[in-house]
Amino acid sequence: MTPDVFPVIYSTLAPQALVSQVICQYELETVSQCLLWHRGLSDVYLIQTIAAQYILRVSHHHWRSGADIQFELELLDFLHQNYLPVAYPLKTKEGKLFVTIRALEGDRYAALFPYAPGTIPLGDLNVTQSQILGETLAKIHQTASDFQPAINRQPLTLEYLLTNSFKIIAPLLKHRTEDLIYLENAIAKIQTQLQDFPREFPLWVVCWGDPHSGNVHFTENNQVTLFDFDQCGYGWRTFDLAKFLQVSLSAGISRQVRDAFLSGYQSVQTLSEYELNSLQAFTQTAQIWVWAIGIQAAPIHSWCRLDDSYINKRLQLLKRLTSKDWQLF
Repeated sequence: MTPDVFPVIYSTLAPQALVSQVICQYELETVSQCLLWHRGLSDVYLIQTIAAQYILRVSHHHWRSGADIQFELELLDFLHQNYLPVAYPLKTKEGKLFVTIRALEGDRYAALFPYAPGTIPLGDLNVTQSQILGETLAKIHQTASDFQPAINRQPLTLEYLLTNSFKIIAPLLKHRTEDLIYLENAIAKIQTQLQDFPREFPLWVVCWGDPHSGNVHFTENNQVTLFDFDQCGYGWRTFDLAKFLQVSLSAGISRQVRDAFLSGYQSVQTLSEYELNSLQAFTQTAQIWVWAIGIQAAPIHSWCRLDDSYINKRLQLLKRLTSKDWQLF
């Protein structure tokens, strides 16, 4: 009698099987190589053919549903059709945007993309590149006002970004009562400040969700391609800008580069004074959300990194983001 298969929460998919069972569903040249290139919130495989390179992204079962994937890929396809520089999904021979994989842990979803030309900015964005990225994000927000998805995904509301994130983070702070109270109070203050923020265009748009230098390629002549819209959804455009600031401040990107991003955005779409004044609170929101996402990924990557040093670093940055001089470091 064959024993039951032992339950798993994550499996590494065999490259050879991806070629024979997934890549074969696309009109593609003969594959010469398939490599697991990066494991993040999804698994990214580098596909090499005689003619070109491609990226195969396979979602993690715990992270994204089929509806989530459908929304994201429809958005990217829509933006590509409107001539915006995004890495867009290729369609299968049957015209589908993704392939469902019956993995041991449950359904996972694979999408194939042409490899984005260029590379991630060496040493991070310069002023010109940051300006271009801001301009491009503004154009995406404008263009996506006409996007009509077949199904919506979770919007980037305060309840999702803050309330749900607190529930994920709180168990990690159960032995640090003062820090738990600090986080709870910080979230309450943000929610009070932002609770009446309007949900109407152009303030409420389809957001990229993760704009930063690690999710763009630039060519030598500064042609840009944006990718990784995994965290996209309807939300406030100010949150998208704040997410860029949160990542940039965490990475120590200079004020000049950060200002160029906002300047580029406003060269296409002008932000209201109300929105500019809310940037600090939205940047704090982004910091809390990113923290929660990291904890959610721990069962797959590693619980051991969620030690006191990990907690201290994230609390320290949150406290800096709540200070009067938050933009000066």
